[in-house]
Amino acid sequence: MRLVIQGPHIAPAQLTHISTLVGGEFHQTSDHAFSFHDVEITDSINNSCAEYCTEQQLDFAFVPDQLTLDTLGLVVMDMDSTLISIECIDEIADMQNIKPQVAAITESAMRGEIEFAESLRRRVALLQGLDQSALQRVHDERLKLSPGAEIMLATLKQHAVKTMLVSGGFDFFTDRLKTRLGLDFAASNTLEIVDGKLTGKVVGTILDAQGKASWLSRIRTQLGLEKNQVIAIGDGSNDLKMMAEAGYSVAYHAKPVVRAQATFALNHVGLDGLIGLLG
Repeated sequence: MRLVIQGPHIAPAQLTHISTLVGGEFHQTSDHAFSFHDVEITDSINNSCAEYCTEQQLDFAFVPDQLTLDTLGLVVMDMDSTLISIECIDEIADMQNIKPQVAAITESAMRGEIEFAESLRRRVALLQGLDQSALQRVHDERLKLSPGAEIMLATLKQHAVKTMLVSGGFDFFTDRLKTRLGLDFAASNTLEIVDGKLTGKVVGTILDAQGKASWLSRIRTQLGLEKNQVIAIGDGSNDLKMMAEAGYSVAYHAKPVVRAQATFALNHVGLDGLIGLLG
């Protein structure tokens, strides 16, 4: 195992203290990442690192030595609040002046309090009558990539790692991101539009938590990969089944229920923190 420490600003004194906790020397692997190799994990070391890094607002992870960019085959990402910094449906709702109502349902669904498909139906129903031009406005005016996303994707591409965007959101956005970023696969839901207006319905079967997991499994099989060659990244409870289908999972600035079940958590750095984990 290697212990990876990441943060926007890591002081030498912090690294020295961690060295005393794990009994090893650190090596800098990127601007914001340091690793300690051949670390022996005990409950005491794990608890001490967790307590100190939480207090110091640093990300830490014990990473198996066999998990590297060269052994990885596929990275699967959620879209809203993961690959991008917004929740698209909340921003669409803002065009209808109902963002607070829709955002409240979104938050409840992310925490796992409402079943996703039901939450999506409720939110989309509130958008009935909205002009479809609102989708383009959200894309052009509000959609931003999460910090570090482009570095992460460029590095994965350099190492021939396939990428997939799988979202409970809408293909208006996932299709454009797939083209813009050169992603290999994308799957999401389709809003019904009639005569240039949103009808308040979703076309076909809703892509929910199980749908995400099924897409990951399907593409993994298509690519001939083992489970431990796949990483899934998400932030909400709707991502948990997908993350369980991967060999490793990353909770990205995620809800507590997701952090508790993920292999790794990135709470303080951007998506390029994935590259830090992989060395």
